[in-house]
Amino acid sequence: MKTEQAPPIKEIPVTEEEIQTDEKNVWAKIGIIVGVVIILALLIGSIIFLLTTQPSTTAKVRDVFIIFMALEFLVIGMALIILIVQVAKLINLLQNEVKPILASTNETANMLRGTTQFLSDHVVEPVIKLNEYLASLKSLRKIFRS
Repeated sequence: MKTEQAPPIKEIPVTEEEIQTDEKNVWAKIGIIVGVVIILALLIGSIIFLLTTQPSTTAKVRDVFIIFMALEFLVIGMALIILIVQVAKLINLLQNEVKPILASTNETANMLRGTTQFLSDHVVEPVIKLNEYLASLKSLRKIFRS
């Protein structure tokens, strides 16, 4: 049986600052939507105006628009080439500089792990055993003194 979970409850803003921030976000979204609608209306209106009044002007505008689009594609192509070169440089940096640093760090960590194991085996354990023997001798002495 599948149980349905209730949708998460949005927390109610507590402070005045949170309420003002939420209101600003709502007004910003409304402003963006209104701006997009106005731009679309102007674009559609200008296309209808150009098609109905002067077809020769429309052809000229179309030709200029095609030229601008070609220039835009040229700029985007150059930006993509620059982006590809930068990604190649980043990959080169990761392979030739960061990877050896990580290998060296890993080697150091392994050496440190070995050192701590050696110290644990040869220093800490004998000291703990010595403390155990001393504690047992101390308790044995207490028993004989009593």
